[in-house]
Amino acid sequence: MALILSSSQCELREVLLKNKPEAMINISPKGTVPVLDLHEKILEESLDIIEWAMNNDSSKLYVFSDQESEISQYFIKLFDLQFKYHLDRYKYPNRYECLSEDHQLECLKILIEIDDCIDARPWIFGETISLLDVCILPFIRQCKIANPEWFQSQGCIKVINLLSHFESSELFLNAMEKYEAWNPEDPQVNIFPSK
Repeated sequence: MALILSSSQCELREVLLKNKPEAMINISPKGTVPVLDLHEKILEESLDIIEWAMNNDSSKLYVFSDQESEISQYFIKLFDLQFKYHLDRYKYPNRYECLSEDHQLECLKILIEIDDCIDARPWIFGETISLLDVCILPFIRQCKIANPEWFQSQGCIKVINLLSHFESSELFLNAMEKYEAWNPEDPQVNIFPSK
């Protein structure tokens, strides 16, 4: 989404994580996505890619007041360090040998905290999408996908409305455009975003 918002085009290579191409492992041995190869350096974390894109052009993002900037940085860190940790263990308890319910509850605590703090009209800070929206909504969406019925029943109405707006937005639909898996034997060049 940050690439779309900043009009930063790149060559997109869709990969299947169960069949990682050697070219991907060569530039990023940890083998996780996303990865952005800038030739002079490799970005392997979502927040680093978002920061790089916003340094190119952040004109489409909401401009924070000082207080909103503090709130945004707080929640970005909370989601990156804690929510993501608990979300992985909630979604994949067998992989981590833990109780899914414990981590589901920790995710819920964070969802309640942000629900209490936002207005969602329709984005977190109003009419214009913000850096905070871009950074946390994909994680909230994954939490919903893990158990939609549970997610909808938790009473976080503002978070639910925010996510609903996000999932129906042109930005999200463009970001979720499907591509064929990249094949090194027959490499096709996909430029993203295409428009």
